[in-house]
Amino acid sequence: MTKTAAQGLGRKGEELAQRYLVERGYRILAQNYRCAAGEMDLIAEAGGYVAFVEVRTRRGRAFGMPEESLTPAKKRHLRAVAETYLQETARADCDWRIDLIAVEMDRTGRLRRIELIENAVTD
Repeated sequence: MTKTAAQGLGRKGEELAQRYLVERGYRILAQNYRCAAGEMDLIAEAGGYVAFVEVRTRRGRAFGMPEESLTPAKKRHLRAVAETYLQETARADCDWRIDLIAVEMDRTGRLRRIELIENAVTD
């Protein structure tokens, strides 16, 4: 898959993930938040939590399931991004977690599965 095709697949996954969260009562605080520590796909709020959401999108399972692609290094980056956002927005004392939304599409681009995994990144 070309870089452009992968980026398009990633954008589609993020759009589906955002819609999924909104339909479940989440309020989106930020999309593609960037800081020196890295990038967070979505930041949302629901149920008294700030949820930092990494979206992983795959077409097929040749390279494993989307949730299996979260490496230890990526988890460290996500924690650092979350902590930076909390400091920048004066929310350091709020309840927060890092979630993952796994998106699987078929070869034609149709959604096969979308799943929210709460607390996907823990210490």
